[in-house]
Amino acid sequence: MLQENTIEARIRNFFIYSNLRKNFFVNENIKSRFGYYQGFFIFTSTNIYLIMLNRRDFLKLNGITAAGIGMGLKPNWFDDPQKFENKRLSPHLRRFNSPAVESTIARIKASIKDPEIAWLFENCYPNTLDTTVLYKEVDGKPDTFVITGDINAMWLRDSSAQVWPYVPLVNRDPALRNLILGVINRQSQCINIDPYANAFNEKPTGSEWDKDDTQMRPELHERKWEIDSLCYPIRLAYNYWKISGDGSFFDAQYQNAGKLILQTFKAQQRKKNHGPYHFQRMTEVASDTVPNSGYGNPVKPVGLICSMFRPSDDATVYPFLIPSNYFAVLSLNQLGTMFEQLAKDKATAAKCRKLADEVFAALQKYATGSHGTYGNILAYEVDGFGNQLFMDDANVPGLLSMPYLGTMKINDPLYQNTRRFLLSTDNPYFFKGKAAEGIGGPHVGLGYIWPMSIIIRALTSTDVNEITQCFRWLKTTHARTGFMHESFNKDNPADFTRKWFAWANTLFGELVIKTCQNHPQILKRMV
Repeated sequence: MLQENTIEARIRNFFIYSNLRKNFFVNENIKSRFGYYQGFFIFTSTNIYLIMLNRRDFLKLNGITAAGIGMGLKPNWFDDPQKFENKRLSPHLRRFNSPAVESTIARIKASIKDPEIAWLFENCYPNTLDTTVLYKEVDGKPDTFVITGDINAMWLRDSSAQVWPYVPLVNRDPALRNLILGVINRQSQCINIDPYANAFNEKPTGSEWDKDDTQMRPELHERKWEIDSLCYPIRLAYNYWKISGDGSFFDAQYQNAGKLILQTFKAQQRKKNHGPYHFQRMTEVASDTVPNSGYGNPVKPVGLICSMFRPSDDATVYPFLIPSNYFAVLSLNQLGTMFEQLAKDKATAAKCRKLADEVFAALQKYATGSHGTYGNILAYEVDGFGNQLFMDDANVPGLLSMPYLGTMKINDPLYQNTRRFLLSTDNPYFFKGKAAEGIGGPHVGLGYIWPMSIIIRALTSTDVNEITQCFRWLKTTHARTGFMHESFNKDNPADFTRKWFAWANTLFGELVIKTCQNHPQILKRMV
């Protein structure tokens, strides 16, 4: 059988041999005169077999073997807890080592009965530190550059979210504290370079998007204006300060960045004109560029803030992005508190709070609509003219994630009505399939669920059964990689995007820790 040459036959035979005999396989890179091939050594009681695959076929095998999809076969790898091989880099290859994080891993793992959930946690929770951070000191100040994973650039949003679950540990680990302080310092530096940019290079090297029709510069990786890009750094800095008591980051550089955030939010209320930002890209993907000469669809100035792009980096349809405006209200109030208490600047603090109050008042008037099935619910986007878009996107901030970010209480009837809509097929980007159910978005396309949405669903639930079900979906859709992905096909988890997506990994780690704190009984049984 092993002589059959089709990829399907080789996969089928691999599973047959895996299930009939106690064996193991080793994955090796093998170079031949035809280039690099991936080799699988299969050891049986009497023979050693080598299956040679080219890169393309290897990727198919690597995905399809994840769960024996469509074959009715299950490799014995899943049956033996000892076979959950650690997927982390060796300690000497990790970009950062934190004793506090390692002790947290050991403590939480000891409370998890399900070996696969424990294995996923150990792989995912430290992934940001293991693989994405570059720490140094510049002029005596901590400086930390954080890539997203498989994209060698620093998003203001992603970098904040990636280190967020480590913030509670800063008082136990001075080096970790400096690393997060370095992220805060780097983010304020980036905002001072350009408050409209979403992603930055480590150095002024330019990027593949240099030809975008916007004010690109060498320090920028991409220049998509997204409200949340300015909210996430405030969230990180404010909570770091509250937990550590260290306000040293709020220096002249950060104060100038804070004032730029305030100025940018006001400009994007568009009360008098479009403001200084525009963006166009030569592309076949409609959601990757902005209509109307790069200024977006028209809005009626009602006090809300325009966002040309969503946290998925897709263009908005109606520029008043509701979950991001709620996020801006929270962030402006936090920024005001920092200006008042750390800089003793009551005037700027008052301006922050005044804008927050104005945006919140506009949200009360324009953010909701009446749905025939769910009652009064939040819209995802509006334009102030009366047009509303009812949907949600998997990325954070979204409507589902509002309690997670602290922008709305979980027991608010408006949120609960909205949640019922979001987790139904009445939401055009909610998908149900053979593998799982969850929210996706236009960034990847129809039929693809983002693990992030399943994680957020669990983080915003008080229902033990719902949280448990979310863990089951996450456990069965990682395609045997041991990590979370950007998205996966609702019917076939082996069909996924982005094998290295650190934000989703760290977010999964946060879910496990919070579940251990709030619902430990879930982790004390097999999921």
